Amino acid sequence: MDENEIGTVIVDCAVQLHRSLGPGLLETVYEVTLARQLEKRGLSVQRQVPVAIEFDGEAFEEGFRADLIVEDRVIIELKLGHKKRRSNCRTPKMLPP
Repeated sequence: MDENEIGTVIVDCAVQLHRSLGPGLLETVYEVTLARQLEKRGLSVQRQVPVAIEFDGEAFEEGFRADLIVEDRVIIELKLGHKKRRSNCRTPKMLPP
């Protein structure tokens, strides 16, 4: 499977999750559920992977943490966007009993 095919599966899973879970949850909820859905589709997924970088001749073991790395080829960085409301209040999600 090439990067484009992996990307298609990722987008499909992300859209399905967004439709099921909706907005307003913490990023970690989307991260763990997306990782599980990708694994169910047969892809290998690593979460919170430190990625080394080099800058100005120096190596940094943890330049950043990738939210997900899929098939050792595609990095996913999850970002949440919230719509601004006039009241600046968000309706909280309630946990089931």
